[in-house]
Amino acid sequence: MEKTIYKIVPRELWQEARGAGIFKGAPIDLRDGYIHFSTGAQAVETARLHFAGQSDLLLVAVDAAVFGEALKWEASRGGDLFPHLYADLPLDAVLWEKPLALGADGLHVFPDLVEEKR
Repeated sequence: MEKTIYKIVPRELWQEARGAGIFKGAPIDLRDGYIHFSTGAQAVETARLHFAGQSDLLLVAVDAAVFGEALKWEASRGGDLFPHLYADLPLDAVLWEKPLALGADGLHVFPDLVEEKR
């Protein structure tokens, strides 16, 4: 499984998390009972399907190794295994955060994401 997982989050929601020192999740996460993440290979499609046309987003890279059994890899879109965190996200697990801008074509512009396997 990957060492680094990614969360796409609206900037305003992330700023609230920074102020609180912990991220409890976006509305969809709270509804589903876990925080949705993607691998580097899944993140572009996640943005296209769930954040199309949305601006002012951040891509947050998280160290998957710190979560132990709270992080579960579960089948979702097309049978792919997606990382789901059944806990709050402590901000000390965050490796970096970067703006996820919209390109002229309306698609999000991603930084290079390195797939790191455990």
